[in-house]
Amino acid sequence: MKKVEPESMTETLVRSLKAGLIGAGIQASLTPAMHMAEGAAQGLSYQYELIDLQALGATEVDLPDLLADAERRGLAGLNITHPCKQAVIAHLDELAPDARRLGAVNTVVLKGGRRFGHNTDWWGFAEGFRRGLPDADLSCAVQLGAGGAGVATAYAALSLGLRHLAVFDREPERAEALAGMLSPLFPEAEITADRDLAAAMRMAAGLIHATPTGMAKYPGLPLDAELLAPRHWVAEIVYFPLETALLREARRRGCRSLDGGGMAVFQAVGAFRLFTGLEPDAARMLHHFNALTG
Repeated sequence: MKKVEPESMTETLVRSLKAGLIGAGIQASLTPAMHMAEGAAQGLSYQYELIDLQALGATEVDLPDLLADAERRGLAGLNITHPCKQAVIAHLDELAPDARRLGAVNTVVLKGGRRFGHNTDWWGFAEGFRRGLPDADLSCAVQLGAGGAGVATAYAALSLGLRHLAVFDREPERAEALAGMLSPLFPEAEITADRDLAAAMRMAAGLIHATPTGMAKYPGLPLDAELLAPRHWVAEIVYFPLETALLREARRRGCRSLDGGGMAVFQAVGAFRLFTGLEPDAARMLHHFNALTG
């Protein structure tokens, strides 16, 4: 007589997974929707939560407690955003080579009682740039911002072959630290911490914007609009709103431009791979992002 397997043994079990995002003022983030939609498409029961420092009345000082709580509740991993990308490193067990080189972490895998730090931001920016500005002049660029995101965008641009990068930050010592950190990694490039933005823009072929200016909670332009010329390409990291004041002004002046959506999507592609061990469908995640922002 043929043996009949119980239905529960023949059904494909749906894997369950939990992850989250730690940052300040992140209620508008599209990261949860991207992760959960891709998870559902791959047969996962995927919960992705926001751990908003602002909503919790918390700061970077509370990171140890937040990480420990995520571990207790069985989260597979955490994305990390402003203002915690550098502060979180002190609370991790291991760093991937790219995270160690950059000194910034945006993805933490929680596994076997250990915390593994990664950086998918730089690859996300590089992939978005390759697709969105494939023929960009990489002779010289200005970057505004030398924080956690700025470290990733600078590393990405130099990895793509940028030959001269002039870094600016409201805290000049941060720009100097970034230039000093990257120069040994890219000895063929010239990386400087500059003070004269107008002069640098006259020399530059492009502009990388890596500060929060332009976000809904930080409106405005990160530089004098008169410094933008039609020859400039402009790459933005802010994606909420997708069209920032900088991009509007750049397009009005005839600049080629790249919004922050590519970096947002492709860093999520990398993080999804690390959290789940599955290969994400990048085109599907990009399509879902476009649907959310369209």
